Amino acid sequence: MNYVFTVRSVRKGKFTNEPGAMHFLAIPDGAKKPDTDHAVRKSDWFKTVLHEAEHDGPEHQHDEGNPCGDIVVYIHGFNHTPEEMLERHKAIRKGLEAEGFEGVVVSFDWPSANTAVNYLEDRNDAKTSARRLVEEGIVNFAALKRPECKINVHLFAHSMGCHVVREAFDDADDRPAVAARNWSVSQVILVGVDVSAGSMKEGGSKSSSLYRHCVRLTNYYNPFDGVLSLSNVKRVGVSPRLGRIGLPEERPEKAVNVNCGHYYKSQEKVFKKARIKNPGHIWYFFDQRLMTDVYHTIMGEIDREYIPNRFRDTKGLAMEYDRTS
Repeated sequence: MNYVFTVRSVRKGKFTNEPGAMHFLAIPDGAKKPDTDHAVRKSDWFKTVLHEAEHDGPEHQHDEGNPCGDIVVYIHGFNHTPEEMLERHKAIRKGLEAEGFEGVVVSFDWPSANTAVNYLEDRNDAKTSARRLVEEGIVNFAALKRPECKINVHLFAHSMGCHVVREAFDDADDRPAVAARNWSVSQVILVGVDVSAGSMKEGGSKSSSLYRHCVRLTNYYNPFDGVLSLSNVKRVGVSPRLGRIGLPEERPEKAVNVNCGHYYKSQEKVFKKARIKNPGHIWYFFDQRLMTDVYHTIMGEIDREYIPNRFRDTKGLAMEYDRTS
C-alpha cells in the first residue's frame, strides 16, 4: 500500500492542478495513479501509517528497550502529474526497501501542472500549499507519537519540493499556534534543489526555521544538472541554484553537502540509455547507490564521514566513482 496526503482540489471526481481540501489516500500497489476512491478517514490514515513505521526486533529498539520507527515524507517538484508523483514515490520506497528499510514512505502531493510553462504558477501554488505540509502532516505525526515508541520523521524533497519544505518551515514559525507546539524532523534530504543557494546561508531569514527544526540537512547536488542551469532563466531566475552548486560555505554544522557530479558523469550513459527524461535532474530516483547513501543518512547508524562510497572534496563530501574510467 502507498500512503499519500494531497492538497489537490477535486473536480468531477478527479484530482486537479489547483489547491483544495486535504485528502488522505491509501493507494494499492497495482494502481498507476491516485484516485478519489483511495481516500480514507484522516484518523485511520495516521493510525495505519504510524503502525507501518514501527520496526520489529531488538536491533531496532531505542535506549528504553521500546520499538522505534521511521517515516520518510516525499515532497515532489514542479511539473508533476499525480501519476508521476506516485511513480517517484514507488521508486523511493523500492530503493530504500532494497537496503533493508523497514519504515514507511508517504508522499505529500501538492498541485502542480504538467507543462513547463506553468513554472511561476506552480511556484505560487507551492507557497500556498506549504503550510499544509507542517500543519496537517508533520505536526500531526508529532502529536500522535506514543511515548513507548520513538518515531522519526524524515523529509525527502526534490526540485521545487525543496522550496515547499523551506516555505513550510518558515511559515510554521510565524504562526503562534504551530510554533508553540513541539514538532521537528530528523533528517532532511534535498535533491536537485530549486532554491537559491545564497538563501541557505547560516542565519538567513528564509532558511533559519528549516535548520532549527531538523537534526541534519543533507544536500545532494549535481553540477551537471541542466534543468537548474542559469541558461534556463525563464524557469529558475538568475540566482545559482542549490541543486547545482551546493550549500554555501557559511552554513550550520548540521548542513552537509554531497557532490554527486563525478558519480553522475560516470553513469550518465546508463541514465540516458534508460530513457530518463532530464537525467541530470531526475536520476536520483533511479540509482541504487544514491538510495544506499540516503538509507544510511536516514538511519544515522554511521557517521556522515564514513558512509560507504563517500569521499571528501573541496566543498564537503562527494559520492565515490570509478576514477579509472
